[in-house]
Amino acid sequence: MVEKYFIIGDIHGCFFTFEELISHWDRENEILIQVGDLIDRGAHSPKVISYCRQLARTFPDCTHFLKGNHEQMMLNFFSEKNSNWLYNGGTDTFRQFEETQQDLEVVLQWIELLPLYFESDSIIVSHAGITDHPEYLNPNHPSGILWNRGKLKPLGKTQIIGHTPLSTGKPAFNPYSQAWNIDTGAYKGICLTGIKLDANGSFLEKISIPTKEQDLNDLNY
Repeated sequence: MVEKYFIIGDIHGCFFTFEELISHWDRENEILIQVGDLIDRGAHSPKVISYCRQLARTFPDCTHFLKGNHEQMMLNFFSEKNSNWLYNGGTDTFRQFEETQQDLEVVLQWIELLPLYFESDSIIVSHAGITDHPEYLNPNHPSGILWNRGKLKPLGKTQIIGHTPLSTGKPAFNPYSQAWNIDTGAYKGICLTGIKLDANGSFLEKISIPTKEQDLNDLNY
């Protein structure tokens, strides 16, 4: 019986850092959840996507990869020709996919099916959090679950989000909303963080891996 959660923040193409953090995952006893923004800004977005798809295939009952705003921007670019993605790391990510010759159609199909949130009796995990806004589940709304940077709604359970990088390199807890922000700026050269929670949503442990040099992109965003 799975009794714990291991929840990982925004990866942003930092494959080798992510790979080291995954080595701390107890596959027998922990559900793995990632808050979205697998892609863009770091140097290895295709490798991150490929690895996550492999993990999802190998451990389908205990892995949950969520959609982030960068995944949504990528989908919008290919479906609507919305160029926002290109100005937010997409140009380089597109080049990376061309160089690795991954089947983008298959990748986009996988991304399209990523859920907006994971919820249990004790926790709710999403990319940017739940607000009082009536369109909080609209993936393109600025106050929605993929884009919000404002106040989160108390839900009576532990919330875990990413999206807003913390320059301190440490996850932050907000007692009002019972929310952890675990985006510690991996692509900025700070670190990638995962937190472990028990079955009741109580904090157990923080694991942070300093961003590896080979994951950093020379481009600035």
